[in-house]
Amino acid sequence: MALIWSIILSSIIYKGSVSGLSEPGCTEAWDYVEVRPGAHMFWWLYYAESQSAQFKDLPLVMWLQGGPGGSGTGFGNFEEIGPLDRDLQPRKTTWVQTASLLFVDNPVGTGFSYTEKPDGFATDVATVASDMLVLLQHFFTLKPEFQSIPFYIFSESYGGKMAAAISLTLKKAIAKGSVKCNFAGVALGDSWISPLDSVMTWGPYLYTTSLLDDYGLADVNNAAQQVKQAVEKQEFSKATELWSVVESVVEQNTNGVNFYNILTQEPDGKLRSPGGESFISLLARRHVYPLHSQSLSELMNGLVRKKLAIIPKNVTWGGQAEEVFTYMAGDFMKPVVDVVDQLLTAGVNVTVYNGQLDLIVDTMGQEMWVKRLKWEGIPSFNKLRWTPLDDPVSRGITGAFYKIYKNFAFYWILKAGHMIPSDQGPMALQMLKMIVNQD
Repeated sequence: MALIWSIILSSIIYKGSVSGLSEPGCTEAWDYVEVRPGAHMFWWLYYAESQSAQFKDLPLVMWLQGGPGGSGTGFGNFEEIGPLDRDLQPRKTTWVQTASLLFVDNPVGTGFSYTEKPDGFATDVATVASDMLVLLQHFFTLKPEFQSIPFYIFSESYGGKMAAAISLTLKKAIAKGSVKCNFAGVALGDSWISPLDSVMTWGPYLYTTSLLDDYGLADVNNAAQQVKQAVEKQEFSKATELWSVVESVVEQNTNGVNFYNILTQEPDGKLRSPGGESFISLLARRHVYPLHSQSLSELMNGLVRKKLAIIPKNVTWGGQAEEVFTYMAGDFMKPVVDVVDQLLTAGVNVTVYNGQLDLIVDTMGQEMWVKRLKWEGIPSFNKLRWTPLDDPVSRGITGAFYKIYKNFAFYWILKAGHMIPSDQGPMALQMLKMIVNQD
């Protein structure tokens, strides 16, 4: 089997160049960037492959994974939108047919990114954004052919929180002339923009979907109130710890509902907490480990690592993921709604999209913070009626709804959980085309 995989990988994706120095005709490139002393971030680029257009006529999309600690080059690439799936089979709904894809392992310590010392880990989104700016300055200097191509940032989960901060930092850097790129917009998928709004709506959402009874609703709401009090007091580390308590209350009252898709359940083994386990370890087990399945880890630390040929011997894919989550714990429950407001006011195209079956970042919570935006266009946006979209595979069956007003859009993706491209690949691809004005 390993020999077969090697042949497949060689014939389909072994077209890149060591250290990201691509030869003419190459469809891939990758490299490391030292964003701070001893802090190294890894990126992996796929040039767009379209039968009707050259890559220079298509946009560039940077994908940011969640966690924090989830790997874009691994999970986003092989589980969601890259040209190959985890079994190294061509993905029919890959976004490479519509855009060039730039996967970045961020924050530092995620995926193949790594730090040589503990102070290299980011502790807040401000550091995450400044690190990404260094990487993008390097990338657009190394790849000047992308400087004029429309550049979009797409994200998922905590990646959306980082994407918002990165977008604002990038917008300011472009204005100052410190980076050359054609920034065209940001898309926030099931994104952790207002953590408290998500937590406070878990109970009502689960109750209306028959996953909580009256007693369970009261238990979840009471636990959520504790988080609210901590956030209001600006005790964000405590809020993160209390957030893990709410999750445990949800699991107990729903018999283990899957936070990423309410139509599924967590396996019993995952629900049993080892004695003495810290809340950080518990949260990492719930939200970081699922992005590092054994099969994906074996692929990334085996054939992919061999292909890339620049990964240091002492670095393993996902080896510092839990530390990434730990160092960001104090920032985890802080909202970035004000950042989204600043982006909209600055004229940046902002899209919010959410899966109907997602619990961790439920649509109810997303709608709450959106309605509170101070951007001058939000009253008009709120007055709009949404428009249905047919499922691309089943015409006549509704696959999504959307609303657009000026530079703000919202997509409600049906029959999808937290990982929309995995659950509804054709619909996610159609949404991408609409956002980048190809459909």
